[in-house]
Amino acid sequence: MAVKILKKEAKRLSERLKSLNFSEPVTHVYNPLEHAWIPHQKYLTLYGKGKKKVVFLGMNPGPWGMTQTGIPFGEVSLVRDWMGIEGKVNKPENENPSRQVEGFSCTRSEVSGRRLWGYFSKRFPKADEFFKEHFVLNYCPLVFMEKTGRNRTPDKLPVSESKPMNQICDEHLVNCVETLHPEYLVGVGGYATKILRRLFDEAEYEIETLLHPSPASPAANRGWEEKAEKQLKAMGLA
Repeated sequence: MAVKILKKEAKRLSERLKSLNFSEPVTHVYNPLEHAWIPHQKYLTLYGKGKKKVVFLGMNPGPWGMTQTGIPFGEVSLVRDWMGIEGKVNKPENENPSRQVEGFSCTRSEVSGRRLWGYFSKRFPKADEFFKEHFVLNYCPLVFMEKTGRNRTPDKLPVSESKPMNQICDEHLVNCVETLHPEYLVGVGGYATKILRRLFDEAEYEIETLLHPSPASPAANRGWEEKAEKQLKAMGLA
């Protein structure tokens, strides 16, 4: 039942976001729930079953991760070799020449995904073992780019554009969390944690923060895995 609901919610989220418009400096918007739906629905089918103990929340897709594979933090090699997911990925309608979508042929590495999934794959050699009690979602499925191909994160959007988008993403996240019934909600980075604290009652859920594995974070570039392990142990999750 959970898988069916998650798929329905993902489709609904994708459709509702189509109505939104974004202005410069954003010139290109990708939606992996459309162009990478085949691997995304495999992710939900294989790993979205049943109640979870922990839901991790990311912000939005990276250019070499979910943009290419349809999986949150979706480093190609780990999605293919550890999760066992692969599938056809189409081209976005308005593709930026500097940020082409090559799907599972992409040779660029998503550092955040390599760190996050790399860590979990060491702890859980079989992906099924991880997903038995854990799941990873992204708050917003859209990728925002400037003309040069430079990534623009959702927190940099003007309020007039982010407010209607956030309302749609809020509803989707609440429905997913209610479907998965977790005990812990863990924001991967401060932005995701703020969203969780805004939407959910801390009397009902344990809300925590995990250091974001982005290479843009100086702290993450100095032993992210060791710091993540320490944080998870403090939460009672490692």
